Amino acid sequence: MIENFSALDASALVYFFLCWIGYVQLADRGILGKTNMADVMSAYRLRWMRVMASREHRIVDVSIMGNLLNGTAFFASTAILLVGGLLALLGATEEVVAVLEHLPLLSQTSRALWEIKVLLLVVIFVYAFFKFAWAYRLFNYCTVLVGASPIEFETPEEAEKNAVRLGRLNHLAAGHFNNGLRAYFFSLATLGWFLHPGLFLVSATWVICVLYRREFRSKSLKAVSE
Repeated sequence: MIENFSALDASALVYFFLCWIGYVQLADRGILGKTNMADVMSAYRLRWMRVMASREHRIVDVSIMGNLLNGTAFFASTAILLVGGLLALLGATEEVVAVLEHLPLLSQTSRALWEIKVLLLVVIFVYAFFKFAWAYRLFNYCTVLVGASPIEFETPEEAEKNAVRLGRLNHLAAGHFNNGLRAYFFSLATLGWFLHPGLFLVSATWVICVLYRREFRSKSLKAVSE
């Protein structure tokens, strides 16, 4: 039995994972709304690859792919740095718990409970790293396929097939990148647990609302959909 691990802590932890897994499943399957930002951008990615096939010089396309790779690499390296920092924090558990015991408005915590909270963040950022790392690799594959695309296609059907292939691969990479970003959002919700399990419940709900609004009801979505 973990000291100070209450029923509210357990409920908040279960609710957190239900929110995360449930939202991802419902959002990616289009159940939460007819149109989201990922679907709209997927159509633009396909359009981009069709335009790319008609260009003789593809410097612009390579530059765009480079920007996508740089952004993905940044988040992947940041996730690894955060994992390292959190593991170092585990080494100072005794000092941290001693300080927290004297702070007002905080729920009681023990060494084991504190380590569980930190390890949860570690797991989240490890998950995020794997998502960003795989997205980086898929964007690399896209770059290779762009380079392998002929300047002139023999038939319009061949050009369309190449564009669909590239668009689909690019969409898969973006999907993994998006899931990595979602992990960052849910890591912020986890910070509420360090203060109080009730706040953990509230912060998990807040993250769901933020993600839903930005992916399904944002002004940016309206702008690219018109």
